[in-house]
Amino acid sequence: MSDIPSEAEPRGSASKDSVVKPGVDAEGPEAPEVPEDVVPAARTSDALSKGDSARGDSGGTASDGSDSRKRSVATRDVDRQGIDDEEWDGPVVESWFAGVQAEPPSPIHNATLWAALATGVLSMLLLGDGLALNLLLVAIPAAVGAYYAARAAGRRPHRWTLVWGVGGLSLLIVPALRDADWPSFLAVVAAVAAGSLALHGGRTWTGVLFGPIGLYTSLVTGPLWGWRGLRERSGGARGNVGPVMRALAVAAVLLVVFGTLFAGADAAFADLLGGLVPDASVSGGPWHAVLFVIGVVGALVVAHTAAAPVQWDRVEVPAGRARGRVEWALPLIVLATLFAVFNAVQLAVLFGGYDAVLEKTGQTYAEYARQGFWQLLLVTLLTLLVIVFALRWAPRDSAGDWTLVRAVLGTLCVLALVVVASAVRRMDMYVEAYGLTRLRISVVTVELWLGLVIVLIMAAGVWGARWLPRAVLASAAAGVLAFGLVSPDALIAERNVQRYEAKGSFDLDYARGLSADAAPALDKLDEPLRSCALQSIAQDLAGADESWYATSLGEARARDILDGRPLSPDADWNVCNRLGTELAYR
Repeated sequence: MSDIPSEAEPRGSASKDSVVKPGVDAEGPEAPEVPEDVVPAARTSDALSKGDSARGDSGGTASDGSDSRKRSVATRDVDRQGIDDEEWDGPVVESWFAGVQAEPPSPIHNATLWAALATGVLSMLLLGDGLALNLLLVAIPAAVGAYYAARAAGRRPHRWTLVWGVGGLSLLIVPALRDADWPSFLAVVAAVAAGSLALHGGRTWTGVLFGPIGLYTSLVTGPLWGWRGLRERSGGARGNVGPVMRALAVAAVLLVVFGTLFAGADAAFADLLGGLVPDASVSGGPWHAVLFVIGVVGALVVAHTAAAPVQWDRVEVPAGRARGRVEWALPLIVLATLFAVFNAVQLAVLFGGYDAVLEKTGQTYAEYARQGFWQLLLVTLLTLLVIVFALRWAPRDSAGDWTLVRAVLGTLCVLALVVVASAVRRMDMYVEAYGLTRLRISVVTVELWLGLVIVLIMAAGVWGARWLPRAVLASAAAGVLAFGLVSPDALIAERNVQRYEAKGSFDLDYARGLSADAAPALDKLDEPLRSCALQSIAQDLAGADESWYATSLGEARARDILDGRPLSPDADWNVCNRLGTELAYR
């Protein structure tokens, strides 16, 4: 289950990019270790057959012969380290990162410059009033600029590039739909990670994990690259930027002057103009200027990364020294036996009922559920770490070794899935006793995702692992997107309202801390509890900006609910405080 690249690139000339990486371009028993004296020859034949596969999902040009010779020496150092850890004392860490640095980008494209300008203008006009649909509107021209920068550099978009790009933009829909900050934050972070993969084309574990770091390497070089391109176009026979900028300035002055006069002449036109045009008042001038600079610099950083990505897929990580069968398998078999005993107990409790267990242990129903979940979550995380280290030191001298690895780790994965199911069941019991919260819904979501990762690892053991890094990251991004689309605050409110209707208990203080996404569910409560639960949401909406580009769908729905059915005047502080105390202890 080693990590090997997916589809190979079109064949080309052998270059430093064509070097086969140890432990990356080989899988299972079909890739025996190569003796030191024949490493260059074996690598050359693999390079001719695989072409430019080490560059990831982006296209590229061949380098000169000196670079290729340096690359061979660096990779031979890695092979020597993988063959005998005890005899080699050379610069291992330096050889891991050989050939990673990006090549100089081609001159900036005109479309990229205009896209950076558009990103800056939209950032200045739209991002000063909060995050909603405006974040997606700002990201679109930045993505267009990156596309033209990559095309000018000769990079070809692959299907995974489109997957990451579309996925990143889709994640930015979450802030436009949900008022809650925490799922929106997760969506933005996941969008940055997906966008980084679209720019770098990472497909190995190093490319996937280190990809976002490559954006920071362009923070200085990106703006300088754009400035050089702007200077080249602002003078001489090619100087076409100056007249265009002057024309835009004159057009802006005419729009402001005549737009102000028309707004003063007609109130309906003024109202329409105020709803469509973002606020660009003089009082916020410094802040608008900062947003403009941030937008332009961000677009240039993204475009520069697309034109000259850091080749993190070339990071050389040597495979761990293979262990003997007994040394490797015995600890894992003992661990799998422990898992099997625990799962047998869980099945006995499931079919025998919880009453006998609670009576024997002296715990309450909620204590039993709460105590078990966190330990089982930690067990799942540690199991994944055990699998990772076990794969690094797995015996791999023969087909029999590979069969043993699949059998032992496959059994451990199956038993770990039963632990995942037990943990989810424990959390369901806990929620039934105490209600649903943000922490509880978040950790159970993480537990379910870890279970999916275990399933992916099992599939990689059967069909190969070259797709595993991107599949794990894609599942994480899809999980974050689904988490935001289901609206966790609304789900929490809905579950707790149902629990109140069934048992008569309700955590009013916690409900007041939910976002506007929870308003439709809280609106189902009877008065005065309904008004007490919606007071905080109404106060937040009263001071929030109502611009179309800074208002989420959750906020709009909450405003409609409060406008159609205002808060009851009877829901004062004393009444709400009394209700919160009474319902919490029922």
